[in-house]
Amino acid sequence: MSRFTGRTAIVTGAAQGIGAVYAKALAAEGANVVVADLNAERGEAVAKQIVADGGSAVFHRVDVSDPESAMALAEFTVERFGAINHLVNNAAIYGEMKLDLLLTVPWDYYKKFMSVNLDGALNVTRAVWQHMVKAGGGSIVNQSSTAAWLYSGFYGLAKVGINGLTQQLATELGGSKIRINAIAPGPIDTEATQTVTPGNIVKDMVSRIPIKRMGTPEDLVGACLYLLSDDAGWVTGHILNVDGGQIIR
Repeated sequence: MSRFTGRTAIVTGAAQGIGAVYAKALAAEGANVVVADLNAERGEAVAKQIVADGGSAVFHRVDVSDPESAMALAEFTVERFGAINHLVNNAAIYGEMKLDLLLTVPWDYYKKFMSVNLDGALNVTRAVWQHMVKAGGGSIVNQSSTAAWLYSGFYGLAKVGINGLTQQLATELGGSKIRINAIAPGPIDTEATQTVTPGNIVKDMVSRIPIKRMGTPEDLVGACLYLLSDDAGWVTGHILNVDGGQIIR
């Protein structure tokens, strides 16, 4: 398939894990991909692998919590590829996340966490939307989580915010021919999850899921590409769970 031939997509947090898989999948369907991340070494490696596999990709360093850095990412993308058609807001503090309660998490850490995991999606969207308008419209996918419906402390709170942000921006952007949706994964078997979540908790979560296994980044690809593509041309403001049945609502 080549649903994205001639189009340009930015994927934040694409230096590893789910973001890297999204970036490679978009490139495989013809997109010019900007691999955007703070980690230059890993980000460069992902971009180089995409090119080696016959795709089109380049790395650009970004701090999504910084509006100026987000604007620089958008400007770089337009200079390099001429337009911005798609955005995946995947960047997040997760792999090295502190485990603490909302009542006791250090305030400075909480503010930094939210500046990346919630405000980051808004910063990058604000940076790209006018470029999307110039391109005739576009589509955005935010990375949420089933944590939005479960007790998950400040991580879950950030994902509740992502869901609300997605729905609010769908209203604001619809008239500009820009769609915005979110994917809410269940527990995904990544290096970050293995680092953050104790094995006994993972085992318990999996035992409660109708499809009794952890998900993989590849399980999320179809949903991401669908929501970005013209196949979802009348879908916006939607939170799509990809979770093995963890949350039935």
